[in-house]
Amino acid sequence: MQYKKSDFYYELPEELIAQTPAEPRDSSRLLVYNIQTKEIEHRIFRDITDYLKSGDVLVVNNTKVLPARLYAKTEHGGDVEVLLLKRMDKDRWEVLVKPGRKCQPGRHLVVSDGLSLTVEAVTPTGERVVRFEYEGVFEEILERLGTMPLPPYIKKKLEDQSRYQTVYAKVDGSAAAPTAGLHFTPELLDKIRSMGVQIVEVLLHVGLGTFRPVKEDIITDHQMHSEYYEVSAEAAEAINAAKREGRRVIAVGTTSVRTLESVADENGCMHACKGDTSIFIYPPYKFKCVDALITNFHLPESTLIMLVAALTGREEILHVYNVAVQERYRFFSFGDACFFY
Repeated sequence: MQYKKSDFYYELPEELIAQTPAEPRDSSRLLVYNIQTKEIEHRIFRDITDYLKSGDVLVVNNTKVLPARLYAKTEHGGDVEVLLLKRMDKDRWEVLVKPGRKCQPGRHLVVSDGLSLTVEAVTPTGERVVRFEYEGVFEEILERLGTMPLPPYIKKKLEDQSRYQTVYAKVDGSAAAPTAGLHFTPELLDKIRSMGVQIVEVLLHVGLGTFRPVKEDIITDHQMHSEYYEVSAEAAEAINAAKREGRRVIAVGTTSVRTLESVADENGCMHACKGDTSIFIYPPYKFKCVDALITNFHLPESTLIMLVAALTGREEILHVYNVAVQERYRFFSFGDACFFY
């Protein structure tokens, strides 16, 4: 069946879009959905321990969000916003720019005394390839001059920048947070480990796909942007052992799903590797590795709701989301969570 973008639409009142993260992290609400029985339960996120069991493997994405939004000026004093998306080599990045008309190849932009950039090329999808010029360590300069690239639907200023990072974030490189992981606290992770659940880290740098809406009417015409991932030998072996022994692999977030499903072979077997993935998961899709999913509530008509629909069924996910709207759950990056199993 050919699905249309509109097949994944649901009505969402604007006041349900969360503007601030829950405090503490694990106090957000948790909608639990049993894929087999179609039963829905309403819990608090820290109750996730009631649904995990010894032997489960919980797969998290340890990417770290860069303060990737920079404000630059043209030589004529015009303002340009630059959002770092993907590092291509030491000084070259793929970026989103606004407004694009001021950023044709050859254009030089100045961020501050110690940081400037030159536009080298325009990609087929409209991003820019730029080369940065600076003195010192780029990451340190970015830490000083950049701001967290919050999604456009979050209008409130984030007072504590660390709240847009998971507590296990390690590897710099994302343009957005893997938000399903924002609900975990160190204490909750310790409790989960003490239950005999194995926590395995993979890496996927969240890039443009997070910001890009599906424009095509027929969803299979949509082109996913590629994102960099890494799976270590230790992570692959832990997941393979679980699959061999019939233990569950539970992905935290759609980014973990995309990493696992990009790497797994037809038998669900993983191997250590790194590279770029542009996998687009939508119904019908046969999951090779992932058995269950912890995730947030996603935008209507987005590739993320399509991914979850591949796990639950399209009509089922729309029913779940409509229940969540009725129950006044908080939506999107700083919103509440779901557990699908």
